[in-house]
Amino acid sequence: MDMNAERNSNSNKGKFKQKLIKLLRNAAYILFVIIVVFVILNLLFPLKVDVEYSQIVTDKDGNILYSFLTADDKWRMMTELDEISPQLRKAIVFKEDKYFYYHPGINPLAIVRAVFNNVVKGKRTSGASTITMQVARMLNPKRRTYFNKITEMFRAVQLELKYSKAEILQLYLNLVPYGGNIEGVKAASVLYFEKNPNHLNLAEITTLSVIPNRPTSLQIGNNNDEVVKYRNKWLLEFDEKKVFAHQEIMDALEEPLIAFRHESPKEAPHFSYRMKMMYPNRPIIKTNLDLSKQKKTEALVSDHIKRWYANHVHNAAVFVIDNRTMNVVTYVGSADFFNKEDGGQVDGVRAVRSPGSALKPLVYALAIDAGIITPKSMLADVPVNFSGYAPQNYDEEYHGKVTVEFALAQSLNIPAVKILEETGTEIMVSTLAEANFKNITKNKNNLGLSLILGGCGVSLEEMVGMYSAFAHNGIYQNVRWVRDDSMVIKKALMTDDAAFMITEILTQLERPDFPNNWQSSSKLPTVAWKTGTSYGRRDAWSIGFNSDFTIGVWVGNFSGEGVPELTGANAATPLLFSIFNAINYNSPNDWFDAPDDIGFRLVCSETGFPPSDFCENTVMDFYIPAVSTNQKCNHLIQVYLSANDSFSYCLSCLPESGYKTDSFPNLPVDLIAYYDSRGINYKHIPPHNPDCERIFEQGKPKIVSPVSGVDYLINETDSQKIMLECDASADVKKVHWYVNNRLLETSEATQKVFFYPPGGKVKISCTDDKGRNSDVWLNVEYVRF
Repeated sequence: MDMNAERNSNSNKGKFKQKLIKLLRNAAYILFVIIVVFVILNLLFPLKVDVEYSQIVTDKDGNILYSFLTADDKWRMMTELDEISPQLRKAIVFKEDKYFYYHPGINPLAIVRAVFNNVVKGKRTSGASTITMQVARMLNPKRRTYFNKITEMFRAVQLELKYSKAEILQLYLNLVPYGGNIEGVKAASVLYFEKNPNHLNLAEITTLSVIPNRPTSLQIGNNNDEVVKYRNKWLLEFDEKKVFAHQEIMDALEEPLIAFRHESPKEAPHFSYRMKMMYPNRPIIKTNLDLSKQKKTEALVSDHIKRWYANHVHNAAVFVIDNRTMNVVTYVGSADFFNKEDGGQVDGVRAVRSPGSALKPLVYALAIDAGIITPKSMLADVPVNFSGYAPQNYDEEYHGKVTVEFALAQSLNIPAVKILEETGTEIMVSTLAEANFKNITKNKNNLGLSLILGGCGVSLEEMVGMYSAFAHNGIYQNVRWVRDDSMVIKKALMTDDAAFMITEILTQLERPDFPNNWQSSSKLPTVAWKTGTSYGRRDAWSIGFNSDFTIGVWVGNFSGEGVPELTGANAATPLLFSIFNAINYNSPNDWFDAPDDIGFRLVCSETGFPPSDFCENTVMDFYIPAVSTNQKCNHLIQVYLSANDSFSYCLSCLPESGYKTDSFPNLPVDLIAYYDSRGINYKHIPPHNPDCERIFEQGKPKIVSPVSGVDYLINETDSQKIMLECDASADVKKVHWYVNNRLLETSEATQKVFFYPPGGKVKISCTDDKGRNSDVWLNVEYVRF
């Protein structure tokens, strides 16, 4: 009996084992089939996650500056992983899917429970959708059918295979509905509570956790009492299950809900629209803009233009970069973005305008690097004509001999044009091209000497970028618009020595572009700056820098209307100083140190050259060793005179005795003409020995056109010019043409010059670079043929 029982027991065990093996084989087969089917379906119907987010632009601290609707007019802002706080994660997971971290996208127990309730009880008492399945449904919304539910399950597994649990939760929080056109917890947090999700408290988190279940009936701002009831119900559930600390929940229960729907953020609109254009595919554009400084600057710009509005000046733009990081700190495109009447939506930072004199510092720096000048070098500020181009100073006055630093500080036009001619327009244009001046690069073959006085188009952004090179030892660097911008472009526009010398000049306060209302200010910022006023007073500029910031200010009208009172000194520099004080007043400001290789030397105050034996007055000057000229001062020349000082001798007619020597100013021809035309007294060299006149006459230039004594009849309706031409000695390189004792032009000795003559009796003079002169006279009459 016992043996039979044992046999039966062993037989039963064997049968059970066989059944178990068969069951496992069947399960493995079914699992294999499921896997194969899934793989095939996955290949045939791959997962596509293409969520369009509302683009948002953030400042350096992550605050939203501006947000843009999606193409389907939704506010759907992307929630980043670090914005999902532990409290938010716990609340969502507990409420929606307690086993979220344990299932593969599908919760079999929940499915069995839901099927049982639907079939046995005949009604839907609990759902089976996991957070992952809800994400699948929100990615591809469809009617709730059994087939679509199976599709959701398939997509949920695909999501689990492709993304981490944190990323799936992130997708869920980006897609959940909050009523109207608001989707995602970040959009709801910003529009209802005006804060990012990681700054929400427990009461706010719970509120945003419960609304997606009833987004139509639970609308913040419309029925807050109902929202609070539903919120508190879940807070008590959290307390019962000990999801959060008891006291924290009690505090949340007492918190009132006074929230309502706010407008979407609209800070720094010009900047934000530009970022959207530059980075069209980024859902979150993380910039370096400083919102605090932006608001201060916007307020200053608005107040400034209100004061100028009565003078018909309606707009201003400001661009600020951090010199230490090259971050864009402030960007104000106009005085009021929403003022359509005055073109408020025009971006003044990018607008192409005439810079007036604002480019002058660069040409002086280039001339320093070329060894042409140093700060104490002397220039002639006298009338000049370059092939028909006759620049004038802003005040239409002339100053005779001036130093480079005086010419730049006083923003004299004529010396700047002369320096550009000597340095070379091509070098200036190529340097500006290196600094990314787009319009100048485009028109580089059509630019001449007028470039330095505003005869070109530039933008405020370009000007600030160029001026920042002075703060970086002459190195131009690209600005950083966004936080992850690692691209660094560095180009040397000038040496550190030239940058330092120009900076020292631009720091001077004794200058005409110093604003009157800041003369006695105790809050004057330490800054190097330069102004510019375009022709017709259409644009007022002021660009300044210190070790911390480079700030550019433009003031004017986008319509191009000129205003008599509009100048860089009056309209732009006061705003520049105010902005420096607002954003940099309490910051330590270390000024620039002189470069190690810069040189210091005594120079003659008359020429700026190293002194000769006859130099009496010297001043200290910067120079670049092995670059700056070492030419000795030559402001005096020794002249042989007759005993009675009545005439002078040259070596050809110098007698053996009865003469003496004296020193006379060695003045350039154009300066002599300027002094003579204005009756300015200076020590003249006596006339040359008349007995030597034959020799002297033989070398002077011969005017071959026009012919002396001829009457010229010119048609009033024609643009007819007279040609000037001379025959000069072989050793002559330059000649100076004068009309009625006023310098017309300096040209090559063999060059033909054309000009419009005045009416009446006209004196034409030609002086060569040896000081020899010829005159002709003609009569000009304008008639109508």
